[in-house]
Amino acid sequence: MTISKKKIIHRLPLFLLPIILMACTTTEQAKLSDKDVAMEWANMTLFITRYTPSNSPTFASRAFGYIGLTMYESIVPGFEESNSMNGQLKGLESLPKIDPSKDYNWALSLNAGQSEILKKIYVQTSDENIQKIDSLEQVVFNQFQQGIDNETVLRSVAFGKSVANTIFEWSKTDGGHRGYLHNFDKTMVHPDRPGSWKPPLFAQSFSHHPLHPHWGENRTFASMNETIADPQIIPYDTTPGSPYYKQFENVYTKDLELTQLEKEAAIWWGDDPDVSFTPPGHSYYFATLALDGHDSTMIECAQVFAQVGMAVADAFINCWKWKYQFFTERPNTFIPKYIDEEWESFWPDPPFPSFPSGHAIQAAAAATILEHNFGKEFTFIDRAHEGRERDELKETDFVIRSFDTFWEAAQETADSRFYGGIHTQLDNEVGLEKGIEIAKNVYALEWKKADEK
Repeated sequence: MTISKKKIIHRLPLFLLPIILMACTTTEQAKLSDKDVAMEWANMTLFITRYTPSNSPTFASRAFGYIGLTMYESIVPGFEESNSMNGQLKGLESLPKIDPSKDYNWALSLNAGQSEILKKIYVQTSDENIQKIDSLEQVVFNQFQQGIDNETVLRSVAFGKSVANTIFEWSKTDGGHRGYLHNFDKTMVHPDRPGSWKPPLFAQSFSHHPLHPHWGENRTFASMNETIADPQIIPYDTTPGSPYYKQFENVYTKDLELTQLEKEAAIWWGDDPDVSFTPPGHSYYFATLALDGHDSTMIECAQVFAQVGMAVADAFINCWKWKYQFFTERPNTFIPKYIDEEWESFWPDPPFPSFPSGHAIQAAAAATILEHNFGKEFTFIDRAHEGRERDELKETDFVIRSFDTFWEAAQETADSRFYGGIHTQLDNEVGLEKGIEIAKNVYALEWKKADEK
């Protein structure tokens, strides 16, 4: 049986593709192209993110940054028009070098590097998932080692693994290493001031302690993203008609008039880490859709995954810095106290402060990267949650989404949090604005040689 991978991508949820691929024998499989190797490892990354316990949007964003960067660095020496990030990212100055007099197979290098970094970053994943990673590595290896001398095979694999191990050692110094071991800081003293965040009663998490309060202290990938100016916030004021009051009044009013389409958007973009590949995973998934619909080379794929991964990682670092700097309340605190004591949001509160929106900032960062690479007009279908059972409590189905631009998807991602009643419009607006700025700092790095720009 010959499998058409392109049809599978459009017929099934993306995270199932590696399972199907590995279920085939090497004689039954369609031959993989160099591009396919990059795409299959992106699929596997999404799968492992979805099915690894104790994950969070913060930790997952970091993982995509390092995994995407490893994909790029494991092959970039083979493409003369492209620049390494070595020396361009803070503290990353000793990546392995190739022997220019020797041959390398870059698909084998990418394959080895992705397997190594996935197992290192997600060391807490299950033995079953490790077997899936190893199986995909073996499938790719079996095909691409054919017809190549053994020394070239060993050299290519060794280079990919060496890059992965060097990047992993560098990752240990960023402040987020094995962050899943301390998701909630029980010793943190919460600021107690008017308008400050309070642990929600109607919540996504069992914890009454905020998620990763020190994540904003982590090292960013792009140095320029360490010095972004703080956003402006509306001063606290409970007076009806004040700008602050109106932000929450708008949330309340929207909740009373939610359409079925808005409810569908609210649940689609939830991306709860317990049941999905997280919000940054949704952005990485969009990168796979863009690349699948475009005649891209392996190095172009790797560059897009690196840029998207690094942008969403930096977006979360900055977002979490501001969340704990401003420590702002959510509508579920303000509205019952000052507008309607019986009100409850359509979507449950996440366990961290409100301003700005994490969904908005990372979605804007990813959309900006994808626009930069593929243009503003790009029609695609989001099937990330296709097949999920109806949410009976909210009387809402998971309905696939169609978009004509990447920004349209980012805007709906932000709006969904407003529809869900867990973010004000200001939270979303600032998140979108800052996400653009963060992404621009990532793609402003020297990805191409000067004469190739």
